[in-house]
Amino acid sequence: MARNDGNDSQPIQGVVTPTISRHSAQTTARAKSNVGTHARKRQRENHAHMPVITFVLMAFLGFVLVWFVGARVIDFVDDEPEVEPGIEVTISIPEGAGGGEISEILVGAGIVPDSATFLREVKNQEAESSMKSGSYTFLTGANVKEVVRQLVEGPNSMADVITIPEGFTVKQIAAAAEEQLGISAEDFLNRAKASTYINDFPFLSEAVDDSLEGFLFPKTYDLGGKPKDADTLIRMMLNQYAEEIASLDFSGARDQILNTYGIEMSDYEFIIMASIIEKEAVSGDDWVNVSSVFYNRIMSWMPLQSDATMGYVVEGEVTAEDLETESPYNTYLNYGLTPTPICNPGAQSIEAALHPATTDYYYFFIIDNDQYQNHTFSTNYDDHMAVIEQALADQAAIAEQGGQAEAGTDSSE
Repeated sequence: MARNDGNDSQPIQGVVTPTISRHSAQTTARAKSNVGTHARKRQRENHAHMPVITFVLMAFLGFVLVWFVGARVIDFVDDEPEVEPGIEVTISIPEGAGGGEISEILVGAGIVPDSATFLREVKNQEAESSMKSGSYTFLTGANVKEVVRQLVEGPNSMADVITIPEGFTVKQIAAAAEEQLGISAEDFLNRAKASTYINDFPFLSEAVDDSLEGFLFPKTYDLGGKPKDADTLIRMMLNQYAEEIASLDFSGARDQILNTYGIEMSDYEFIIMASIIEKEAVSGDDWVNVSSVFYNRIMSWMPLQSDATMGYVVEGEVTAEDLETESPYNTYLNYGLTPTPICNPGAQSIEAALHPATTDYYYFFIIDNDQYQNHTFSTNYDDHMAVIEQALADQAAIAEQGGQAEAGTDSSE
């Protein structure tokens, strides 16, 4: 057994110490170095392929997304109910609407297939500035060319239309507006004040009792595309009145009436006269002849004696008792015209008030119904009473004949 004497350079006997040659060490070092080099090379190659892989992956994901969204859109479109052709629909075209807005309304209602087709036809017909606002009735799936033609021609629907007959009073117009358009009659009457509109319509400065009676021109009005309220309708009627009288020569008529009858008339008094004529005349030459009767009576200081003026007060049939009741509208007890118009007269009555026939009539008897018609004008009271007596006898005979015919029909049964 060897002893360790502290010399570390001497190997300990019995223990084998591993050794490696210089060549082997160099080879090993080169191998390790090559391993690192190959690893770094593979890493660089992997990095070089990363953009390509990322692009391919993103493209794939994008394709999946587009396919998914497209499928959802197709499903949504397929789920939209198709508009059944031939269904009648009513639309309103607002005032000032252009082709784009109109096309949206038509497409939304199923009248035309798409905006492009409609706008192309509008261009073909050069109709962009000619299409009119208002209410229209079309069939779904309509011929686009005919739709454009109708829009140029004008409204064809009665949905938002109101017709005001000649001779309606403001109260009757209010009731009609409520019934036909759903406009509150109360609101209409509250709005129908001359003071509300006098700034826009100067002719209302003559109105008495703040009344619009006589100025709401009777006609057919279409509120399609407009606000459906009392103010809109009243303004339309006042505008129409202004348009109607614009061509009338009130000044010339005033001179003519003064020279012929010695009567001074204001524009407002012409409208009052026209309103009374409107309620008394029925057909033919009634208007100008009734006008002449009233002017002759005023000229001769005779009361007009028109039942219609008291009818404005009682709002119905006039009785003998009504004709004895004191009222500024009782033209049996008072001389001259009533304080205000008693209705809203039409163009024919206004023309008659401005230009009466030249006659010496002071009386008229007018009755017109399915069984009997009589339109007689007289120059004196006796002739007038004879006409009335004959008319009563004629009507009695007609009634008797009708009763006999009815009895004969009953007996045959």
